[in-house]
Amino acid sequence: MSALELVTIGPGDDAAILAWADVVAASLRHELGHHATPWAAEELAVVVREPDRLRRDSFLLGLVGGEPVAAGWLAVRLLDNLDGAQLDVHVLPSHRRRGLGGQLLDRLEELAAGEGRTRLDARAQWTYDGPADGAGTAGIAFAARHGYGFGIGEVQRELPLPATDDRLAELAAGAAAHHAAYRIVSWAGPIPDDLVAGWLAVSSTLLTEAPAGEVTREEESADVAAYRTAEALQARQGRTPWHTVALDGAGEVVGYTQLMVPDHEPVFVHQWGTLVRRDHRGHRLGLALKVANLRALQRDLDTTGRRVVTWNAEVNGPMIAVNELMGFAPTARSAELQKIAAPRD
Repeated sequence: MSALELVTIGPGDDAAILAWADVVAASLRHELGHHATPWAAEELAVVVREPDRLRRDSFLLGLVGGEPVAAGWLAVRLLDNLDGAQLDVHVLPSHRRRGLGGQLLDRLEELAAGEGRTRLDARAQWTYDGPADGAGTAGIAFAARHGYGFGIGEVQRELPLPATDDRLAELAAGAAAHHAAYRIVSWAGPIPDDLVAGWLAVSSTLLTEAPAGEVTREEESADVAAYRTAEALQARQGRTPWHTVALDGAGEVVGYTQLMVPDHEPVFVHQWGTLVRRDHRGHRLGLALKVANLRALQRDLDTTGRRVVTWNAEVNGPMIAVNELMGFAPTARSAELQKIAAPRD
C-alpha cells in the first residue's frame, strides 16, 4: 500500500484547487471519455472560498511523493438531511489498485462521522454499453468492498444544441391543448421574489418524489434566505440558471424545470431538476416546461457546440419519454450508492 498524504484544501490554495480539479477530470474522463462532466477549477475555487448556508463542502487532495494523485469530496447539508453526507473519491488511473482510494474514503468517512453523519451517499459512473447494475465496473467493485450498496441505476442522456426549433415548436403545440388552464413562464437569472417560495415548495420535494430505489432520502429545505445565498454563490461561480415554471389559475407554482449554463465550461448545459406537483400531473406539463425552457435558452444564448446533459433514474419512464421526444440519447450510466454507518462515540 502506497503512503498517501492528505491535504485539506482551503481558501487561496489555488495550486491545490487546480490539482484537485485535474485529478477528478482525469478520473472521470478515464471512465466516460468526452461524456464526463467534471467540476471546473474556477467554480470549485468559489465553493472553497465562500460559505454556503445550505451545504458545507470539504475537499481533500491526496499526494504521493508530493504528486497529486487522488481527490476526495465531502458535502453535508446544514438545514436538512442532518444524518446524511455525500462522498466522492477519485484516483488517477495510473495510481489505482494501490490502496489509495480506500485510504481516502476512510478519511472522508471519519470526517462524516465527526459531523454525526451516518447515512453516506456516493456515486459510481461507467459507460452506457456497460451493465445496468454496474457489475464488473471499477466504481461498483470499489464501493462494494467498502460496504456501499447499489441503490438505484441512472442513465445520462445528452442533446446536441441547438435543438431544431421546428421540432420544439411542434412538441409545444402538441402539449398546449392539455394544459390550457396553466401559464408557462420562463426567465434567466435569479428567481423573482413573488415566485421563489412557490418554487422551493415544489423543488424541495424532488429527492423524495423522484424514484429512489433502495436509497433513503429526505426532502430538502425550502428556506428562502438560505436559497438566496446559494443562488448568489452560483452567480459568482459563473453559472447562469434558466428557469421555467407552470402556474395554476391562482398564480401558484405547480411545476418547474431548470437549466444551468456554466461560463467556465463551453461544452455542456446542465439540466437540473424538473418536477410537476402530483395533483397537477397528467397535463403534459413536464414536456411543456422543458421545451419552453430550452426554447428560451436558445432564443437568448448562442448554444452552438454545446450539449444538454441530464440524468434520470432508469425506472423513471415518464421523464425518459419526455427526454426522448426532445431528442436526448443515452451516453453513460451511474448508480446512487448508500452505506448506513454505525454511530461513532
